[in-house]
Amino acid sequence: MACEKNKSMKCTCTYACPRRGKCCECIAYHTRGGEFPACFFSPAGERAYDRSFGALMRDRRS
Repeated sequence: MACEKNKSMKCTCTYACPRRGKCCECIAYHTRGGEFPACFFSPAGERAYDRSFGALMRDRRS
């Protein structure tokens, strides 16, 4: 199955990359590196550019 851009959702990531809006590619890319995509974070958490599990947990608690 091909990964296509999800036109019904607005991508919240502020980093311009070729995976922007292609959720399945973005999630696969970040999980290979032990990270989470920006869309899992709040806007403030996303701006920190720390995609670790610890950063995600801190962001969710605030």
